[in-house]
Amino acid sequence: MKKTEAETVDFINNLQGYEGYVQFSHRPIDKNRDIFYEGKKVEVADESGFIYEAHFCNENESISIKQVNDCWLISKTDILNIEKNDTQEYLSDIEDFNYKIKMAQIWEEKEDLLCENMRVKKVSKVIFVGFVKQGEAK
Repeated sequence: MKKTEAETVDFINNLQGYEGYVQFSHRPIDKNRDIFYEGKKVEVADESGFIYEAHFCNENESISIKQVNDCWLISKTDILNIEKNDTQEYLSDIEDFNYKIKMAQIWEEKEDLLCENMRVKKVSKVIFVGFVKQGEAK
């Protein structure tokens, strides 16, 4: 769904029970203002820049927000049936942030000309599925 900047900020500020992060256009991610985990209320304030992208998830869905030209695209993906083998954890370069970022690949079967038009699984998107405390399995 497409939204304006004000609608996007309102959408983010009304999320409840989600964890995630926001990347603004004019500064690096600040772990105290832009990362929401361990029950921290999701809330973004007015900024001199704009939301470049944001990613949130709960136990049921992942939400991706990306700024494209004059609007923000919000995409929701069901994450209930993601296989463990389709997830990967990544270290963050944010100072004093002792969590890994967990991402998942979403695969779809599609006909492939290079495989004699047989249906093969291809990655359709990569989504945010949470944070994992370093040293713990989630």
